Amino acid sequence: MIQIAIDGPSGAGKSSIAKAVAAKLGIVYVDTGALYRTVGYYVRGKGIARTDAEGTIACLPDIKIEVRYENGAQHVYLNGEDLGDRIREPEISMYASAVSAVPAVRAFLLDTQRDIAAKSSVIMDGRDIGTVILPNADVKIFMTASNEARAARRTKELLAKGIDANYEDVLREMIERDTNDRNRAVAPAVAAPDAIYLDNSLMSIEENVQAVLDIIYEKTGVTV
Repeated sequence: MIQIAIDGPSGAGKSSIAKAVAAKLGIVYVDTGALYRTVGYYVRGKGIARTDAEGTIACLPDIKIEVRYENGAQHVYLNGEDLGDRIREPEISMYASAVSAVPAVRAFLLDTQRDIAAKSSVIMDGRDIGTVILPNADVKIFMTASNEARAARRTKELLAKGIDANYEDVLREMIERDTNDRNRAVAPAVAAPDAIYLDNSLMSIEENVQAVLDIIYEKTGVTV
């Protein structure tokens, strides 16, 4: 089995690239950010402020998250309900960033993530995969891009999903989330010491996928 960790800030294209690489290699793709978004979605639905750590912790006993793979795609269920793209709204992104800074939330989701990786060859993307979730991953990549490139991508992605968004707001919220994620006390969003940096600001999706596949081949000998 092989474990591939892709970390990096929001809008770097981690999920899209990881999905494409997983499909080419025939391995399982795990979107760990969706798990935190699901917790954030539940917390917001209860009317709890995203800065209320105690309120968030109080919700955890009532949250049941299941990860299912249907037609090759990951679906995250919250108490039996598939939330789909509702967890992709900009406000939920901010909630995800906030709840991910709560140690109890990270502990709550840690076993779920590691259990998946123990059963299958995986490629996981998130903020602390190479540093915390899969510290012994065979391949660690820290994927990034300029703030402007990331905000433009995320705005386009949201609009394509029918979610109202404008570039300036997305850029502002993205920078705020980056700051929060980097500076949180628990599992900050930083590159693992042995991660390979990949700046894809000027790359097409196809070029980005190939760059990742090249890194995987160089590290493991695994190829398409």
